[in-house]
Amino acid sequence: MKKLLLLAFLGLATLAQAQEYPVRPVRIVIPTPPGGAVDGVARMVGAKLSEYLGQPLVFDNRAGASTTLGADVVAKSQPDGYTLYVNASIHIINQHVLKSLPYDAVKDFTPIAELARGPLLFTVYPGVPARSVKEFAEVLRADPKKYNLATSGFGSAGHLAIALFRLRAGVDVPIIQYKGTGQALPDLIGGQVSAMIDPVLSSGPQVKSGKLRALAITSAQRSPQYPDVPTVAEAGMPELETYSWYGLWGPAKLPRAIVTKLETTAIRAVQSNEVRERMGALGFQPTGHDAVEFAAFIEAESAKNAKIIREANIRAE
Repeated sequence: MKKLLLLAFLGLATLAQAQEYPVRPVRIVIPTPPGGAVDGVARMVGAKLSEYLGQPLVFDNRAGASTTLGADVVAKSQPDGYTLYVNASIHIINQHVLKSLPYDAVKDFTPIAELARGPLLFTVYPGVPARSVKEFAEVLRADPKKYNLATSGFGSAGHLAIALFRLRAGVDVPIIQYKGTGQALPDLIGGQVSAMIDPVLSSGPQVKSGKLRALAITSAQRSPQYPDVPTVAEAGMPELETYSWYGLWGPAKLPRAIVTKLETTAIRAVQSNEVRERMGALGFQPTGHDAVEFAAFIEAESAKNAKIIREANIRAE
């Protein structure tokens, strides 16, 4: 009887805690530098999330080690709802490409909500004599020592896509690893690297300004923002269709009542007209999937990415 009473008391205490939550500012760990796609999505959704929760959000950029530095901070934090985490598909990809992680990418985190998905742009330095994916592959085959490829992050969706392109094109050119879009884009614009596949949010403005040339977009349909850019299927490489997706996590053992409050609030934020319009203008698709849907999606994505990594022979650093 005493045990039952204790369990009932603890259950009521947890419920009361969730009803009061949050009573102080909430930290959002962003495991990438400012200015990239993950940072953009986190701040875009976070502004509305803060409004609906009635508390400030503190954005904490903890970039480094393919986003694992920031992830580790969250994995080791208290499961009280005051340290959350926004990242992209790289969070799940890391477990397949890195030699060791200081955490388990699935077991040490609580999925809360999927926030958005966005296609990537296959872009080249304008000095590259190619205006299609097919022409670019031919250019690389003709003079492989003259060109190279880039990725803004080891293990990112763009890394998997550019490695798969290299495999399907049958070219032997190096992939230069950068630590963030902020480092990679200037080198691509300057011609130090030849091509990159990266989220629309970061590479799109450079295409519109003429600093980069877009060969294809990785979505199933053409983007309204880039109607003249063919899809990867139209470009002859349908297997490159992919999206970078963005989600909200907490540490493991986050109380279900707090998860429910956060997922409901996050979905409300993503579905707000303000966020939908901003995301749409940047080429993102707001998703707003709840914790159960997000967890199932993560499992499916993990299996798909593991297959690509094996095929493209992507090795851990």
